[in-house]
Amino acid sequence: MSIGDITTLLRRGILEVLLLASPLLLSALLVGLVVAILQATTSIQEQTLTFVPKVIAILLVLAFLGGWMFSHLGDYTVRLFQMIPEVAR
Repeated sequence: MSIGDITTLLRRGILEVLLLASPLLLSALLVGLVVAILQATTSIQEQTLTFVPKVIAILLVLAFLGGWMFSHLGDYTVRLFQMIPEVAR
């Protein structure tokens, strides 16, 4: 296995992490932005008002996309395990 192969493997791993984490992060970001705008317009500065909606949004995204995320992660893991004999040579 050459340095180029290792670099490609690391790049694919980073892309998988970004692909799987982006729906959760984007939903939390959008909910946080909406809540921040709501807080700025109403002058309500309650700390739980920012936390609870983000948690609910993340749980909803996990409920809808969790199956896809775990199957995608499983496929990636199977591909990694199939590469072990190649790496061992």
